[in-house]
Amino acid sequence: MRKTILASLAVSAVLAVSCGDDDSGPKVNNKINFTTNSDIPPLVYGMTGFENLEISTLITSADDLSQSPSFVYGAQPDGQGLMKDPSGKGYIMFTNHEILKSVSRVYLDETFKPVKGEYIVDGIGGLTRLCSATLATPEIHGFGPIFLTAGESGEESMVHGIDVFSPVSDKSRTDRVLPALGKASMENAVPLPKNVYPGKTVILIGEDQSYGTAHVSAGQLIMYVSNTVGDLQNGKLYVLKRNDGNQVEMNIALNNSYPVSWVEIPNAASLTGAVINTTANNLGAIRFSRVEDVDYRKGSKANNREVYFTATGQATNNQPVEGYTMWGRVYRLKMDANDPLKGSIEVIAEGDSTPGTGMINPDNLCVTDNFVYIQEDGDSYYQAAQHDSYIWQYDIRSKALKPWLNMNHKRNDAAWNGQFNQSGEMRLGSWEYGAMIDISDIIGVPDTFLVNIHPHTWQSDAFLNADGSGTNTNKEAGQTVIIRNVQR
Repeated sequence: MRKTILASLAVSAVLAVSCGDDDSGPKVNNKINFTTNSDIPPLVYGMTGFENLEISTLITSADDLSQSPSFVYGAQPDGQGLMKDPSGKGYIMFTNHEILKSVSRVYLDETFKPVKGEYIVDGIGGLTRLCSATLATPEIHGFGPIFLTAGESGEESMVHGIDVFSPVSDKSRTDRVLPALGKASMENAVPLPKNVYPGKTVILIGEDQSYGTAHVSAGQLIMYVSNTVGDLQNGKLYVLKRNDGNQVEMNIALNNSYPVSWVEIPNAASLTGAVINTTANNLGAIRFSRVEDVDYRKGSKANNREVYFTATGQATNNQPVEGYTMWGRVYRLKMDANDPLKGSIEVIAEGDSTPGTGMINPDNLCVTDNFVYIQEDGDSYYQAAQHDSYIWQYDIRSKALKPWLNMNHKRNDAAWNGQFNQSGEMRLGSWEYGAMIDISDIIGVPDTFLVNIHPHTWQSDAFLNADGSGTNTNKEAGQTVIIRNVQR
């Protein structure tokens, strides 16, 4: 992920005050410096119509940080959170490194330059692959700060609740999981804002599981509800079903809305993932093909009750599996204003009608007030795929779906491939995205986001054992970029 794109932008790296000279108006944090501090250029670029995006590199695996020169920003940066450093003038960034089963903590100074890095979860403590994540905070969610990072290595995986201030000495602890949030091949655990259902904690969880004879319930949209704010131990667990009992994903047709409700998995905290899987299916839960990421619409309380989630899709021998999306879908769940156990579901975007040319395997999501940013995981390598992994922009009001960002593979550039393609892979979609998060309000610069990138082909022995646990032989690099002028 990371790096500036246009050299001409360097002269405007430090932002000045916005909105003219009116001292009463909103201000931009003029201490933030977007000059790239890395030697690695951004590995992404804006698509046609989005040439005004300003992209710079925040951090890569190849970068040395002044206060921790031995730290390596590990492979596959995925779930992420950012907060102001309460003990200083800078910021703290928390990042899942999926394949490493680890979480890094990077400190940035007040100019937003990374200066120190360490691991607060390593490959021993992480237990399973850690994909998407959510930083829960008292200001937004009513509890925390706690990094909710979801394990995704089979049906016995769990969500971890990581104290963001935990010492590095705790990084191998395996007792920070949250059984009450269930067991499944989980992708993200997303608490709704505290004002949506006052007095409750409501967390939406995606299960990244395809249908198979060993996993009949396929992927689920899961919900944890506690009647005590911040209680992650004693709530109830639910799965989503259509009120008419139809479990077939592809029977949810585009441009239609279907009433849904949540059914409880009794005593979920004490059950195995295998039992939860069977129970969900017996209760008639909708069988989605790989629910990877979940996010809610920002803005008003009514907006916050709109929940968006992906079904990445599955195939057998490059052919669809009956009843399931192959190329992927994005769903919208509209939750009842007074009862989180009621709502309706619809499809807002899908790739099955445009195989290979449209949306391919949506994975991560970032939802703003007006847009849904849909990040592809194109490394399913379907033979009909005709483009690299995109981020799509979906306009909630107009329903327009446009390619917004693309991976910069430069396959015909020998020097580029020598630096970023040691594996020699030339297939379309061989890189994928991790999290995309809005950091505008945190750093005081409007329309500014972070995007994580998994450049799988960029490999070096220098990136081995980034977390120091010795549990993994992966030697891929990772990148995080800053993108400005993002429509919200």
